[in-house]
Amino acid sequence: MSQGIREFTAIVERDGVHQPVLDAQNGEELMHVQPGVSIVLGSHPPESPGTLYISTKQVVWLSDTNRTKGYAVDFLSISLHAVSRDPEAYTSPCIYAQIETGADEDESDGSDEECNGVLVLSKITEMRLVPSNPNQLDSLFDVFCECAELNPEPIEDNEEEEHNWIFSADQLEDEATGDDSEPSIAIGQSNGDHDLARTVLELQINDQRFEDAEEMEHEADISATLGFSFHRLKEVEAAAPLAPSILRRHLE
Repeated sequence: MSQGIREFTAIVERDGVHQPVLDAQNGEELMHVQPGVSIVLGSHPPESPGTLYISTKQVVWLSDTNRTKGYAVDFLSISLHAVSRDPEAYTSPCIYAQIETGADEDESDGSDEECNGVLVLSKITEMRLVPSNPNQLDSLFDVFCECAELNPEPIEDNEEEEHNWIFSADQLEDEATGDDSEPSIAIGQSNGDHDLARTVLELQINDQRFEDAEEMEHEADISATLGFSFHRLKEVEAAAPLAPSILRRHLE
């Protein structure tokens, strides 16, 4: 579930520099550090410049003036990121990002980003990162893209079930012969929804019945034209092979 933007307090001081504490035990690594970056949350004014830390899991911004202040957002919560240089969209060139909060659309429309003067981070759905040097935007964007690829969106169980209806020819044949052996599961096949397989098989059988019915109707038309049974024609064919050929040419 998406968490959206959150306050970040896991900060340590190393060599006089405040840095974020990363989850190294689970493989999180620091990918990029960019000083002199302001952060803009929603429609609020930009924060004073700070330092941006981009890891393989998240984006962390730490204030340079308030050493206890920081924000973080996981890449799984970033649904879109782009370089924005349009002054009509924002006054300064920046990295623009849309944030998924996990809340309902009505609850995260950004209309109540503040409550009694306190910023409500769960309502923030947009973030802008404004570097002091606009020439750094392209390199920041490349790092964003690289880390986003490391965090693909997980597939929900119900999404797997929605596509769980493709059957191979071998599975349909097993249904027709009554083979109770377990079919092998391969990519693009079902994991054993035999009710649907049986339904598809019945449709195929019904198609064959329609073809048989059309053939019987055709035989009845021939019988009415000739004045005797089409089965009688087959008996005549057995007795005199040339006679049915003459009759067929006459019908054609």
